[in-house]
Amino acid sequence: MLALTTCESLAKLIDHPLVKPELTDEQVIEGLELAKRYHIACASVRPCDIDLAVRTLQGSSVKAGAVCGFPHGSENTATKLYEARDLLRRGAREIDMVIAISKLLSREFQHVQMELLQMSELCHKEGALLKVILENAYLTDELKIIACRCCERAEVDFVKTSTGFAPSGYTLADIALMRRHLPEEIGVKAAGGIRTLDQVLEVYQAGCTRIGTTSTAAILDEWKARLTPPPAA
Repeated sequence: MLALTTCESLAKLIDHPLVKPELTDEQVIEGLELAKRYHIACASVRPCDIDLAVRTLQGSSVKAGAVCGFPHGSENTATKLYEARDLLRRGAREIDMVIAISKLLSREFQHVQMELLQMSELCHKEGALLKVILENAYLTDELKIIACRCCERAEVDFVKTSTGFAPSGYTLADIALMRRHLPEEIGVKAAGGIRTLDQVLEVYQAGCTRIGTTSTAAILDEWKARLTPPPAA
């Protein structure tokens, strides 16, 4: 893992989500401009905002991302693939897809596996990253491990703890479990309840290489302050 010795190194761990249903176009643009100012990894928007995100982020280092099958993963596979294909065609470079939660809970593992394989192939063919959201709040440890194995077979890029729309978000225990059951080349992303710099540093030490938070500015401003040496007496 990279040492977090600069503001830039921490910024490149952060995904800034703009996925709340009540956000206006103006608020989405404000969030995208914030992402550009802080040079973070990715700004993730609702599917209806992907054109706006691609336009606003053009020329910056911030990747335009979008959610798919959000927030419950209840769409059928064909619908998820159509949505992802459209998002990629419009310029999305990262897709945060919710796993088929109900199928996982129903132990229809073949369905889950085939959907992930098709989504991964689609994203990678277009040069985009696929992040799969497990929504751990609804899963037993056994199902979390099975989901990680399915993600490994599909060669996804990241496995993510939560959407932020479930009864609870990330936990350190879940991060440890996911990191233990995923190969090193697949990243772990923590999301759902990360609001402080100390939380970011904690999940980073636990093995996360991406962090979803809406507290981007406060976290990075505090990190910059901590890195700045005090004035000489």
